[in-house]
Amino acid sequence: MSSTAGLVIPCKAAVAWEAGKPLVIEQVEVAPPQTLEVRVKIKYTTLCRTDFYFWEAKGSTATQLFPRIFGHEAAGIVESIGEGVTDFQVGDHVLPVFTGECGECRHCKSEESNMCDLLRMNPIRGVMLNDGKSRFSLNGNPINHFIGTSTFSEYTVVHSGCLVKINPLAPLDKACILSCGVSTGLGATLNVAKPKKGSTVAVFGLGAVGLAAAEGARIAGASRIIGIGRNPSKFEEAKKFGVTDFVNPKDHDRPIQEVIKEMTDGGVDRSIECTGNVDVMISAFECVHDGWGVAVLCGVPSRDAVFMTKPINLLNERTLKGTFFGNYKPKSDLPSVVDMYMNQELDLDKFITHRVSFSEINKAFELMQKGEGLRCIISMEE
Repeated sequence: MSSTAGLVIPCKAAVAWEAGKPLVIEQVEVAPPQTLEVRVKIKYTTLCRTDFYFWEAKGSTATQLFPRIFGHEAAGIVESIGEGVTDFQVGDHVLPVFTGECGECRHCKSEESNMCDLLRMNPIRGVMLNDGKSRFSLNGNPINHFIGTSTFSEYTVVHSGCLVKINPLAPLDKACILSCGVSTGLGATLNVAKPKKGSTVAVFGLGAVGLAAAEGARIAGASRIIGIGRNPSKFEEAKKFGVTDFVNPKDHDRPIQEVIKEMTDGGVDRSIECTGNVDVMISAFECVHDGWGVAVLCGVPSRDAVFMTKPINLLNERTLKGTFFGNYKPKSDLPSVVDMYMNQELDLDKFITHRVSFSEINKAFELMQKGEGLRCIISMEE
């Protein structure tokens, strides 16, 4: 048992007081974990586009909960456990994950789904499931949680079903990026698109998720990986992830799916869409080859977005699929993804383009706002 178990821990956290305003490093109090909860000392965290989106608060007013502690891509060490927790011990190396695995619901018991009924991502909820209260407070006032993780704090409390125990030899400053974006793109390719060796793959969007999808295609042995994006400055970097061809829609005066079909004698074998733009989704679907082509959507559109395509595209034996978190069940599957890195099958280092100290966390937001880099590692102890 740790010396702080059962006690309130004062620590630093980056608090978002208002939408779009710089985070403020505050001294907050973190309550002990309750039933089926775990308190984690965060060692490293990163900024993901999802944090940025809800920080900007340009979506539904229901998700605009402030003050709030953001953050969901991270790695840390278990500080203490709550009642009923049997699968973690103090000192375990862990990844908090925004979507969980209760192990009991229909989705968790299904081999085909990772969308846990109990612990599915919920950006509207700012409290813990157990008692509907926050574990964070400042001067006696509660601070909202974010998607069950809130890793922009030196300590956080998460449901045990949203925590993944990993190989203690894995460097936490690398493993932390597997908590969301990289696993989403990697799994979209390896678990859902499933390209065969020698196949052609198109990846739409060359951010961290898209390049992780390309990395998945490289690992699967694709012979040709076509990257589609509007920022030519990303093309050189994408070569590190196995991308062999680049297409910029701004260079063409016809639908990009027609360009890709012409390049590939009728269409690619697999495509992965990583932008969330509905027009791009149409292109990703319509660029796959008839008879066997599979398109996978993993970009997140607005809730009310709609796209149209001709039914004949489906009748001609093209397949359209969607995926959530790359179809990985967090607790069951992520340890093996960490092992892929440890076995040098997956290169995480090339995703890490910047590093900052926790006190400089707003620099990570500035980099994302400018569209610079892929992942910025935030060290909690610097």
